[in-house]
Amino acid sequence: MTSKPAPAIKAGVLAEALPYIKRFHDRTIVVKYGGNAMTDDNLKQCFARDVVLLKLVGMNPVVVHGGGPQIENLLARVGKKGAFVQGMRVTDAETMDVVEMVLGGQVNKEIVNLINQQGGKAVGLTGKDGNFIRAKKLLIENTEKPGEMLDIGQVGEIISIDPALIALLDSGDFIPVIAPIGVGDEGETYNINADVVAGKIAEVLKAEKLVMLTNTPGVLDKAGNLLTGITPRDVDDMVADGTLSGGMLPKIGSALDAARSGVKSVHIIDGRVEHALLLEILTDDGVGTLIKSK
Repeated sequence: MTSKPAPAIKAGVLAEALPYIKRFHDRTIVVKYGGNAMTDDNLKQCFARDVVLLKLVGMNPVVVHGGGPQIENLLARVGKKGAFVQGMRVTDAETMDVVEMVLGGQVNKEIVNLINQQGGKAVGLTGKDGNFIRAKKLLIENTEKPGEMLDIGQVGEIISIDPALIALLDSGDFIPVIAPIGVGDEGETYNINADVVAGKIAEVLKAEKLVMLTNTPGVLDKAGNLLTGITPRDVDDMVADGTLSGGMLPKIGSALDAARSGVKSVHIIDGRVEHALLLEILTDDGVGTLIKSK
């Protein structure tokens, strides 16, 4: 049986949160929601409560979600195996149908429902709604053959994001929940990496913070130690020496772009910790890596 914290401890936690609530009042917090926090029932409830509390104390949370495990499950059911190149999902037409079904339907509506059950007013969107995420086909450089570009299907690169729809929802006290799907000039549907979408939305909205939930404690050095209070230059050095690689590259690239483009701080946090979002934003200690803009 878990013992409850003493009243004095509870009061201390609330008092510790007060300056952060004041500092971030009416500021935009973009949250990339993914990993275990999306699949564990208890963590899902914790996340939804955290988002609602941030809204109730006067912040403007904007949720961008992934859905990798759910996409893999449905692909397996239709007899397809997912493939990745440099952390990006190879997306042929059939895979795109699955991605849109999972991200824009199943996952998006589940998150909206979770937040609404906790007393929030969430609204689900994809980049197709109001054409607010415009995209084009992404070609990536072949690391084994410099100068050669790889076509990985209906994977998108963001051209522009129109913040008007999100601003309208914020003004009505709604919480936007965004699936990372973009639309091309001819109405084509594009699968876009959720970390990239979260980073770009944070830039466009001039967010106070970009918070990325992961399945790791944060950014680790080669010895496995958690790093925090690092700068974009520190991160560049870790990419160059191979400390950061694979699936972490799109995430860290988006974090750096956001930090260099006016987002005051970027947090890569451990989504396996209950109430990780509140702990990172409203307490002194936090639960992950802070990347400072300068």
